[in-house]
Amino acid sequence: MIICQQVKKDFLARGTMTPLHWEIEEFTVTARESVLITGPSGCGKTTLLNMLSGLLRPDSGSISIQGIKLEMLDIARLDIFRGGHIGMIFQSFQLLSALTVAENLLLGARFGRKWTHHEALEHTEMLLREVGLWDRRTHRPGELSIGEQQRVAIARALINRPALLLADEPTASLDAANVTTVLDLIFKLCGENDTTLVTVSHDTSIASRFSRTVNAGNWLHSREVSHV
Repeated sequence: MIICQQVKKDFLARGTMTPLHWEIEEFTVTARESVLITGPSGCGKTTLLNMLSGLLRPDSGSISIQGIKLEMLDIARLDIFRGGHIGMIFQSFQLLSALTVAENLLLGARFGRKWTHHEALEHTEMLLREVGLWDRRTHRPGELSIGEQQRVAIARALINRPALLLADEPTASLDAANVTTVLDLIFKLCGENDTTLVTVSHDTSIASRFSRTVNAGNWLHSREVSHV
């Protein structure tokens, strides 16, 4: 599913803006596996997710998703591949405030280019019922609680039944009860669609839910550099 080889990237650590350099000799994730990536702030967890999605290019090295080398795709083809094969749950949700809950999902479906409009409507209804928000479908994100917004973000990320789901701190802003609800939803929906899950989080208490945990501090070998 995922093969990273000799991936190198210079970046600025979040918060401290310290110039850092790291490299991954090899990192693999098998199909339908669930992997939790932990590590201290600024070690490059979100940077890695952005590179796995193709939103950010590594300085060198190779990243393959489902046998497709991302570095071989131009921007247009990368956008198409991402829309059809990769779902993303952003830490800040990235819901469009001007759109309703249903419209946010339908927009995600359009990027996937998999469904007719009628099929997209059916999938939107199915997912919103699954996450318990069908009765809130005409509301806008600002009218929802944080937990409800997170559930919308999960549904949108999975609207195209992606082979890979990338989740950035999906439980960071939730209380304990909502953490359990959100993780239950993510694992249930990923299981139903045979979706591979890669999550980054500071919360090591959720590690038991995943098939494997990787400490980014151990394999993202950081060191200061003179420039970025």
